Amino acid sequence: MSRPLFKLQQPASGYFLTTMHTFAAMALCKAGWTLLNPLQGILRPSVSVLSRSYAAVAEARAVLNNELESIRVAGTWKAERIITSKQGPHINVDGSSGSILNFCANNYLGLSSHPEVVQAGIDALKMYGAGLSSVRFICGTQDLHKSLEQKLAKFHEREDCILYASCFDANAGLFEVLLGPDDAVLSDELNHASIIDGIRLCRAKRLRYKHMDLSDLESKLKESQSCRMRLVVTDGVFSMDGDVAPLTGICDLAEQYGAMVFIDECHATGFLGPRGRGTDELLGEMDRVHIINSTLGKALGGAAGGYTVGPKPLIDLLRQRSRPYLFSNSLPPPVVGCATRAVELLLASNEIAQSMSAKTMRFRNKMTQAGFTISGSAHPICPVMLGDARLASLMADDMLKLGVYVIGFSFPVVPKGKARIRVQISAAHTDEDIDHCVDAFIQTGRKHGVIS
Repeated sequence: MSRPLFKLQQPASGYFLTTMHTFAAMALCKAGWTLLNPLQGILRPSVSVLSRSYAAVAEARAVLNNELESIRVAGTWKAERIITSKQGPHINVDGSSGSILNFCANNYLGLSSHPEVVQAGIDALKMYGAGLSSVRFICGTQDLHKSLEQKLAKFHEREDCILYASCFDANAGLFEVLLGPDDAVLSDELNHASIIDGIRLCRAKRLRYKHMDLSDLESKLKESQSCRMRLVVTDGVFSMDGDVAPLTGICDLAEQYGAMVFIDECHATGFLGPRGRGTDELLGEMDRVHIINSTLGKALGGAAGGYTVGPKPLIDLLRQRSRPYLFSNSLPPPVVGCATRAVELLLASNEIAQSMSAKTMRFRNKMTQAGFTISGSAHPICPVMLGDARLASLMADDMLKLGVYVIGFSFPVVPKGKARIRVQISAAHTDEDIDHCVDAFIQTGRKHGVIS
């Protein structure tokens, strides 16, 4: 009988089994590592790769920290004060005791915390939910969105309206769709940053005319006469200085040279003009301004959102091609509810809008009499011109200690050497509020040698 070549014997003890298992495991690990070794640099970066990565981050940090330090040294650092109450003429500010007078919000009509506006937002939240989780053309259009668009078109007396997440988006989404390489856009040199960025996205020929300079605008219109379409673009009210665009002259030139007119009405909608329709109503040019962009985030409730009103074919085309509209979620129902109620209040009465003028002139006249230089004219934006960025910041801090919330504006928000404290009057301010603010300015201005 043949014998096997190898005879398996039973192990003498458990120790033998444990040792054999250990050797087998070590062998398998070694084999596995051999197989994985070519992928080592992919699965686990080498020390040199990690070092380069850390070095890049460290270098970026150094560059960023140097830039931040330069802002601090220049006195243009923009700290964010923390408000611990709802928006209004009287607010609570973290680190300050008692109620603080707020003179720097865009809450022109005092509707940000108006009981009816707030309730409308609550009702919309309960009925329509917190949000749509969708863009408009997929499953993000509710009847309340269409209702607000119709009311805004009626308010501005235009054919149609399209909503955006902000007026910045409205400006980013308009020019690229409307204008092509055969067209030209003529823009005021001090237009809002969102207008400038929106124009950069389009392929039209870009011409910039001097601020509110009709002669320079005319020369640019002559220069661009060979273009297919031309669009004159201006803020209705320029937010840093509170000056109103010379809209009548602009419309005259546009008619003479066959151009269209666009205005951004963020700092006019709701309170300029007899019925609060804006700059075009104030200057009697509603039928000669072709396209308007504006915001829901200032006078119209102050929550968020922007829009374009104009010819229906333009609005239809924006729904098809405007990238901020196509790729941004729909406005949340509570925001739409609040804005709708604000517009309804203005459609029903012009009483709130008409209350602004007297309060604005009360502040401007008292400040001028005290020796301050106030830029602009007859607009609730009342820039107290100081020139020096550090001075504007220090004075704003001292004003807060006196119970008045204002903010210093400096480069790059305004040109270098033109720092100011921008005061904004609201319909919700009382005469006593305005007088208290003026008194605080006088006290602070004397402390810093701005007035005698």
